[in-house]
Amino acid sequence: MIDKVKDLFQKYREAIFYLFFGGATTVVSIVTYTIFSAIFHWEVTVSYVLSWFLSVLFAYVTNRIWVFHSQIKDWQGVIQEIWQFYLARIVTGILGWLILMFGVHLLHQNDLIWNGIQNIFVIVSNYALSKIYIFKDK
Repeated sequence: MIDKVKDLFQKYREAIFYLFFGGATTVVSIVTYTIFSAIFHWEVTVSYVLSWFLSVLFAYVTNRIWVFHSQIKDWQGVIQEIWQFYLARIVTGILGWLILMFGVHLLHQNDLIWNGIQNIFVIVSNYALSKIYIFKDK
């Protein structure tokens, strides 16, 4: 039984780690936003943007090291990886927002349902972009 669990873990290790660190990224986002907004009393947009930036940076580092095991060592390669990672997050974030607006404003449906739909799209898209494009074997 333990061997089967180990085999399953090894088979789905990358996806498990991706989901785990995605959850951790969400915690980083919530905590940093709370610190900036509730403790420092910074304006909402400033708090949100800084929190988003730090959350994506945390996601990049964890994805680079523990999920996709990037082998890029030179600074130029790392900078390119970071740029691609942030760009992918911006693009999927905008597409997620458009999906949400489509469901809520055009179809006049529940925002919570469409937020869930767009989150699934964003999570899957970010994983695919990271695996296929950003952290691919060079």
